Amino acid sequence: MSDQQLSSEPVELVVDASESGQRLDAFLARHFTTYSRVHLRRVITAGGVTVDGGGGKPAFRLRPGQRITIVLPEIPREAPQPENIPLEVLFEDDYLAVVNKPPGMVVHPARGHWSGTLASALQYHFGQGLSTSGGPSRPGIVHRLDRDTSGAILVARNDQAHAQLAAQFQTRSIEKEYFALVAGGPDRDRDVIEQPIGVHPHQREKMAIRRGHALSRSAETFYEVLERFEGFAAVKLLPKTGRTHQLRVHLSHIGCPVLCDRQYGGRSKITRGEIRHDPEDALVLMRRQALHARRLKFTHPHSGEPLEIEAPLPDDMTVVLDELRQYRPLK
Repeated sequence: MSDQQLSSEPVELVVDASESGQRLDAFLARHFTTYSRVHLRRVITAGGVTVDGGGGKPAFRLRPGQRITIVLPEIPREAPQPENIPLEVLFEDDYLAVVNKPPGMVVHPARGHWSGTLASALQYHFGQGLSTSGGPSRPGIVHRLDRDTSGAILVARNDQAHAQLAAQFQTRSIEKEYFALVAGGPDRDRDVIEQPIGVHPHQREKMAIRRGHALSRSAETFYEVLERFEGFAAVKLLPKTGRTHQLRVHLSHIGCPVLCDRQYGGRSKITRGEIRHDPEDALVLMRRQALHARRLKFTHPHSGEPLEIEAPLPDDMTVVLDELRQYRPLK
C-alpha cells in the first residue's frame, strides 16, 4: 500500500471489513507507512486520533465501518542529497520517466541506507523536475521495488502526473510483468496463486501465508513457465495485487522459491559449479534474488495513450539463464 497523503489537516479513514480486528496502531501503520508504529502510538496517546469521534488507545480493536480521524503533521525530513549515480532511463518526457533499477539499490532513504539510493540518483539527474507528493525523502517515487529486485520503476515528474499514476496503481489498472528464475519447477505450466499474505508470526521482517488471520490481506499472482531446466525454471509473473514480498512468498509457497532468495528460499548465491555439476568450480554467478520487473503497461497521465515499457534483463540473470540453457537442459 502506498502512503496516504499527510498534512496538518485531519485525515479520515474508514475501517474496511478486511481490516476488522486490527489494532488501532497497526491499522494506522499500514495506511501511513512513512511513519513508525512507535511514532503513531505517541500520536494516539497524545490525542491526535479519534475513533467515531471519541478517543482510542493503541491496542483498541477496530470494527468495520468505524471512522478513524488523525491529525499527523509532516515530520521534518531532509531531501536526499543528489548523487551522480549512473541511471538507465528507459523512457522520459515532461510528465514521467521509467528507470531500469539495478539490483542492490534501495529506492528511497531509510535506516541504514541514507546514500546510494534511487532517490539520490533521481535528484541528480532530474533536479527539481520531480513530483513532491511522496514527501521530501521520496522525490518522484510513485512505487517501489525491493532492494535486490531489478527492473522497471515508474517516476513522476510533477504532482499531477504523480496523482494520476498513483490512482492507476490503486485501481490495479497498471500491468506489471516480472521475470524470475526459480529453484525446482511448478507442477503446472500456468496457474493463479491465490493465498492471503500477512506479517510472519515470528519474524517481523518477513511475510507469510496467513489464512484467516485478521491482519492478512488477499493476494493473487498469475504465473506462466517460460522455460524448464533440470532443477530450475524461468517464470513469467503477473501480480494482480501488490502485497509486500508477494511474488517471493507465493513462489516459495508452491515449492519453487526465487533463486538466491535468502529470506524465502534459504540460499543467497549460486555458483557456476552448482549448475555444471562441478564441485571444484566456485565462481559465484549471482548473489541476490533472481527477480526482475521486466515490463510496465499503463496509461500516460497527460495524453491518455497506452504506454508499454520493457527493461532488459540484467547481466547476472542473463549469465545464469545462459548457463542453465547450456548445462541444465531437460533431456
